[in-house]
Amino acid sequence: MALLLWASGAAASGSARDIKESDKLADDPTKVVTQLGASYTDEFKVSGSIGMGPVSKLNASINKDASEWRLGGSWLFDFGIVNFNFSKKQFEHDANQTSYNIGTFIPLSAFGFAPAGWQIFPMGGLSYNEGDIACEVGSQGCGDVDLNTDSAFVLMPNTSKGGYLGVFTLKPLSPKWTLIAFGTGSAGSDDYHGYSAGLGMGYKFTKRQSISTYAHLSDNSYGEDQQLGIAYRYQFN
Repeated sequence: MALLLWASGAAASGSARDIKESDKLADDPTKVVTQLGASYTDEFKVSGSIGMGPVSKLNASINKDASEWRLGGSWLFDFGIVNFNFSKKQFEHDANQTSYNIGTFIPLSAFGFAPAGWQIFPMGGLSYNEGDIACEVGSQGCGDVDLNTDSAFVLMPNTSKGGYLGVFTLKPLSPKWTLIAFGTGSAGSDDYHGYSAGLGMGYKFTKRQSISTYAHLSDNSYGEDQQLGIAYRYQFN
């Protein structure tokens, strides 16, 4: 929320709305467009967004068996973009996490700050998480629960309220190539904590078609996820 207050004061020197959608990079998180995409890591996923006008959009993604999904929306303001997301993730030993987030991306380049050509997007927000943590039987994390099971792990319900802070960055290397990097940290009640980081490269074939490759690592109280992937997007407007 502090980022929102700061950005409101900075809006006098620039505006995220002043940047035309056609001038934004393909991976710009403040881009309000209608597009369809597909990605592959260890499984196939379909994603897309629907522009609801010049300043708002809905977006979603889902994997093959619908065990992981994301649904969200965004609104573009002078200072940046405010977004909400609901998502579900699966981890090892049947652990799972459902997240509800509301936050913002702020394009510092709209306010004249783009050191060495880097487009920097501070991000932050509030989150609520619920799900099941895979706890190793006999470990301290399982507490004093006496379980009669042959399984090495049991699922322990968990909920947490907290927030996250991070940064998303883009570095145009040429009219077609863009370097992508990001990192976030999160914390919340019931000793919830986590981080996420990624590095990738985007390539723009045409005005409407782009592709990106990426490496992504996330680790939080519910589980760890490592991905090497490739994603394709087709933009309709």
